[in-house]
Amino acid sequence: MRHQRIARLGVVAASLLLVATACGTDRDEEDPSSTDETTAAAAAELPTDTFGDLESPCGDGDAKGATDQGVTDESITIGYGDDKGYPATPGLNQEMGDAMDAFIDWCNGLGGINGREIVGNRYDGMVLESAKVMKESCPQDFMLVGQGFALDGNMEADRIGCQMPMVPGFAISPQAAMAPMKYEPVPGPVDLFNDADIEVIVENYPEFKNVGFLNSDSPAVDQAGTRYSDNFEGLGITPKDCGVELKSAGGDNYRAIVQKFKECDVDALFTWTPPSPPLYNFLDAAKVEGLDLPLANAATWYTEGVVKANVDELTEGTIIALNFQPFENADVVPAVADYLAVLGQTGGEEGLLGMQSASAFLLWATVAKDCGSELTRQCMVDGLSKVTEWTGGGLHGTSDPGGNAPQECAILVTVAGQGYEQIQPAQKGEWYCSKNGARKAPESAWGVELTDDRIATTYLSDDVITPQG
Repeated sequence: MRHQRIARLGVVAASLLLVATACGTDRDEEDPSSTDETTAAAAAELPTDTFGDLESPCGDGDAKGATDQGVTDESITIGYGDDKGYPATPGLNQEMGDAMDAFIDWCNGLGGINGREIVGNRYDGMVLESAKVMKESCPQDFMLVGQGFALDGNMEADRIGCQMPMVPGFAISPQAAMAPMKYEPVPGPVDLFNDADIEVIVENYPEFKNVGFLNSDSPAVDQAGTRYSDNFEGLGITPKDCGVELKSAGGDNYRAIVQKFKECDVDALFTWTPPSPPLYNFLDAAKVEGLDLPLANAATWYTEGVVKANVDELTEGTIIALNFQPFENADVVPAVADYLAVLGQTGGEEGLLGMQSASAFLLWATVAKDCGSELTRQCMVDGLSKVTEWTGGGLHGTSDPGGNAPQECAILVTVAGQGYEQIQPAQKGEWYCSKNGARKAPESAWGVELTDDRIATTYLSDDVITPQG
């Protein structure tokens, strides 16, 4: 089947699988017969001297000095985390914290950063408590690394106030995406848009014209939708407000929602809402009611939970544009095999967001290594600002963390049985790149005022650490 057309499923089967998928996922729990043998084989060896095509930043050394908060002769303390404790979506973005756990262990096993052990403080933002996380982090961490908090804008005042640089796995809010002292491995700035994500969908699904948005009342989802929907118009897509907003806690009349989309006369659906019971319930109702539309999703839908939910083709063919190489390409992309090997040592949950945290960790560690015994926040900001080409060792396309510019490529995959099928490019390990590069987003979509240097003015002060030299 080329792609999902939302149609038919037994209600009993759907209700049973929702219990399983709501609790997160782990490949160790899979039926071994569903695991690609080449992927498993490629992930068997733990990386040492290199990670993908990147020289490993971890190893022994003689760096010394209590050079900054969280730095001693023996250790470097960093903060990270996710929203796994969010009651409405248990396990939300847990793969990010799990990846950081694994990469800290891996790096310490090689000798740390120039001989200093990495000490990690893992936080749970629970979506609504990111500001509380920042108040805990401010007095004890050297930096934030690899984190992903849905309402990250709520923590920016405190983070900037305590001069805490960060290398996040992602930054969602305009205040965080354009923040000072922020260096993201795959930036998503508000003023530039990676057209490849949508171009590759439109090229393969020409009916992607009048698009309805299947989003929820989650504040984080609303934030993402506001930020990106305006950019659809620049690609010839008409975003349509069909008056639909799912309750993130569930309890909707899903058949009535399906009817709203039918009356709205849309050609396709798109959602920023992570996979969750309400979304699966909607898919069930759509099949029963015969809503026959392609469904495209944000990259959070590249997770084992979506595959496990594919009972009676519930999620079959759903469309996902990735900025990272999928796990299925581990046999031809060394960085993916290395990521799986590192994660496998701790049994963490797999997910594309975990790869984002891995890339963030590697970016941070590479610059920290270069700072040596002069490891300070100023040195980190100076070094990170100079990193203008970054692939995480081959995990993703080339991005510009120092210039806060996105990558310009993507990979299109769809759910196929108990795995994912790469649609474009046809060749594994390759990329589909935008014909137009990164496009300037309309100022109406920014959601924040920017300086001439493209920095959000919201919490900007004279105390911010800026690149020197």
